[in-house]
Amino acid sequence: MSVDEVLGRVDEFCGRASDQPGALAVVPLVELTGGEPLLQEEIYPLAEALLGRGYTVMIETSGERFVGRLPKEAIKIVDVKRPDSGEADTFDPRNLEVVDTKDEIKFVLSTRRDYEFARDFTRENALATRVRQVLFSPAFADPNGKWPGLEPRTLVEWILADGLPVRLGLQLHKFIWHPATQGV
Repeated sequence: MSVDEVLGRVDEFCGRASDQPGALAVVPLVELTGGEPLLQEEIYPLAEALLGRGYTVMIETSGERFVGRLPKEAIKIVDVKRPDSGEADTFDPRNLEVVDTKDEIKFVLSTRRDYEFARDFTRENALATRVRQVLFSPAFADPNGKWPGLEPRTLVEWILADGLPVRLGLQLHKFIWHPATQGV
């Protein structure tokens, strides 16, 4: 789809009339995610156009690509890959230079080692004062056994014991449907 085609579909889904700003649409928020949105060069003009129409735009990214090219007004949700993710050391540290107090940093955790990494990274980079929210999310176990899961209660107990200024993030669709279900 072209950027214009995507914009038309977004307007349709969000209930935006052509003479109306996105902020007044039935759904004023658009989140761009899925796979890695920054792999598609069209993400940049799409985000600009959505913002230009008055939508609130969130972009969720794996953190391995530089988010500094995105419009400053876009809310960036940047994942930091932890040691037991199989993708450790893929985070682009330049992202810490461009995130600000409207953005979020997210960690999906599956082990105590992941938690300690996220805790230390959060403290060492003073994330709680630099971004809107730091999210710690427990991973569900991979159905194929590639990684273990982490019980939400266990993660909450660790967060409380360390007094971390972070928010627990739960992937609600994995509670509602089986964690391996796709397309929900």
